[in-house]
Amino acid sequence: MKNNYLITVVLVLVFAGVGFFAGMKYQESKQPSFPRQFAGALGSRTDAGQLQGNRAGFRPVNGEIISADDKSITVKLQDGGSKIVFFSDKTAINKAAEGTKSDLKTGERVVVFGQENSDGSVTAQSIQLNPMLRGATDGIPR
Repeated sequence: MKNNYLITVVLVLVFAGVGFFAGMKYQESKQPSFPRQFAGALGSRTDAGQLQGNRAGFRPVNGEIISADDKSITVKLQDGGSKIVFFSDKTAINKAAEGTKSDLKTGERVVVFGQENSDGSVTAQSIQLNPMLRGATDGIPR
């Protein structure tokens, strides 16, 4: 009789644990959160604090513009390196109000999202001027 009682208690605990774990996973899948929604886009950080894209070719770039022309900007990275970023008329350039190419000036702080090219440069899909996202711009003064 004691053995049956002990087996019943153990089985109830096992089923309760499995049910709890399954419920947590189900709930997690039904409530998208900001970090999970943008995890593929924002990527992960390297030791230097530079964002690394998780999706093939997707490369967020953040830092200070050190040179600019009509088709590209060069951004000084957190680790002291630089990245050339190409953009077109279709690239979204944002700030408190929508921006234009003329807003991309030396000394401006930016976060760039786009495709990394085979030569290491980036073709921008979006450029954020004066970024305010804490997770995407650590080390950039606000």
